[in-house]
Amino acid sequence: MAILILNATTKTIVAALSGAITTTNPVFTAAFADNDGSTFTESASDGALNGVTSVTLVSAPAASTQRVIKSITIQNADTAAVTVTLSYNNNATLRTIVKVTLAVGDTWTTDGTFDTNGSLKQTLGTVNLSTGVTGTLAVANGGTGVTTSTGTGNVVLSTSPTFTTPALGTPASGNLSSCTADGTNSVGFLIIPQNSQSAAYTLVLADAGKHILHPSTDANARTFTIPANSSVAYTIGTAITFINMTSQVVTIAITTDTMYLSSAGTTGSRSLAQYGSATAVKMTSTTWLISGSGLT
Repeated sequence: MAILILNATTKTIVAALSGAITTTNPVFTAAFADNDGSTFTESASDGALNGVTSVTLVSAPAASTQRVIKSITIQNADTAAVTVTLSYNNNATLRTIVKVTLAVGDTWTTDGTFDTNGSLKQTLGTVNLSTGVTGTLAVANGGTGVTTSTGTGNVVLSTSPTFTTPALGTPASGNLSSCTADGTNSVGFLIIPQNSQSAAYTLVLADAGKHILHPSTDANARTFTIPANSSVAYTIGTAITFINMTSQVVTIAITTDTMYLSSAGTTGSRSLAQYGSATAVKMTSTTWLISGSGLT
């Protein structure tokens, strides 16, 4: 704190509390020296505050004398925190020097506030990090160390972080869709799901990887048709199986694309006899290869 000087007989240093004490008023000391132009005289004062009533800590100097204040201390001797206002009193006009709240046992001095252990108490300021801050704050100093970023989410603040694999478990229900095994090929089935048809039927995209069953309960000839790629674009490599359990022939037809009979290489519709099984595999966008037993 800068040196305080009282240079008139109307000037003093006073202090008062903001509220009533609990048990004991704070106590004070003051050290000062008078300079009358020829002599420097050291002096001091001490005492106790008086609640909200103003108490003079350093009185006014004599005429033609400057009183140089060297130090002031105020110690909270109460059993609860107190707020003290120290003022420069110039002929009843008060100028606040400091207003401070002292914890139990704290001592305010012209050099700072000290706790009961004699340690200087400091108040840390705050910085608004959303404005007026530039540069990169290192991880060691509590920052991220990131200079640029995109997207959202949390930043991993370590060069060698330890990741914990989540226990995903098995879903209780629901369908897995829009997923691939390797990022390219569609996920297939662990079984060959069945689509039973007892009428003429044109396959749909959802039939990929399934078997189309002509059940024994339908004693009628039926035609099962593979649609053109232009209407149903099965992925290349799609396999579809046909099974006929009746004495009536099932015709496996194709709309406008080409279906080759395995080994023979002939094209066109195929006939599937009773207990016959045949599988058609899509080779290109407009060609299929069909093979099986009971197939002509």
